[in-house]
Amino acid sequence: MIIVMRNGASNEELVAVEERIKELGYKPHVIHGDTRNVVGAVGDERGKAILQSLESMPGVENVVPILKPYKLASKEVKLERTTVVIAPGVAVGGDRLVVMAGPCAVESEEQILETAHAVKAAGATVLRGGAFKPRSSPYSFQGMEEEGLKLLAMAREETGLPIVTEVVNPRDVDLVAKYADVMQVGARNVQNFALLKMLGKIDKPILLKRGMSTTIQEFLMSAEYILSEGNQRVILCERGIRTFETATRNTLDISAIPVLQEQTHLPIIIDPSHATGHSSLVPSMCYASVAAGCDGLIVEVHPHPEVAVSDGPQSLRPADFKAMMDKLAEFAKVVGKKL
Repeated sequence: MIIVMRNGASNEELVAVEERIKELGYKPHVIHGDTRNVVGAVGDERGKAILQSLESMPGVENVVPILKPYKLASKEVKLERTTVVIAPGVAVGGDRLVVMAGPCAVESEEQILETAHAVKAAGATVLRGGAFKPRSSPYSFQGMEEEGLKLLAMAREETGLPIVTEVVNPRDVDLVAKYADVMQVGARNVQNFALLKMLGKIDKPILLKRGMSTTIQEFLMSAEYILSEGNQRVILCERGIRTFETATRNTLDISAIPVLQEQTHLPIIIDPSHATGHSSLVPSMCYASVAAGCDGLIVEVHPHPEVAVSDGPQSLRPADFKAMMDKLAEFAKVVGKKL
């Protein structure tokens, strides 16, 4: 259920509604709108009819049942698009296209600093880099772990770019949160519900990647796990789905952008690097994604992809990234966004 407050309802009336929701055995989630606030009441669906009694409380306009299985992620709860602030001047979901760029994995101080300076000069606003790497093979490079996090923090100190990095294990949430500006949940962990619930309890933006075989509804239900624990700063990321096609690493589902925009208020970014697996295909998929209405991109860039310890074939060289960013500015302009 959502409880729609009247335009101009006082803070005291809002607090009273929250307290009554708790008394009835539900968890209140306040969503602030431009003209009025709504309160989502989340809990056991079987007894939700009792929440209808809240219509008689001062400041309440009406009580509306939410039909979607994902409650807080649904546009039934919030019609306005959500903007997730990452750092001062950097927000995903506004009129500025956010580009996150950097290597798949942090490999050395020289590598991450060279990349950070290059992507910033090209116009990126967030530095990406993996310190913990979930790999298909147990024999592949697993990341530098905390040492990699420290190198990312050093790059942030030098360039001013906020950093996004992946958290793989629930036990590492506090450690990664100590360094990261944005916590990334990879495709393999999209239904790691213990991890999602822990991330819902921290005050950090969460970049949630779609699983390789995850439906849109399953994807939004995973976002709901984070939202239901109190963290409203969720960014969705389409990174390609598994199909019969073998010419690309995955199949980039560009149609997911308008579909998600119809279903949810959460911002949406695209990962064309993991979707295609080939650096030559990345720029065109970036242009197409911007034309389809995405809020941002996350792109792999490496100064020497031929010696990268992971995902070299899909990583752009800094010069190619700069050329792409120059052209991307024109596509952004067409859809009313700025870089």
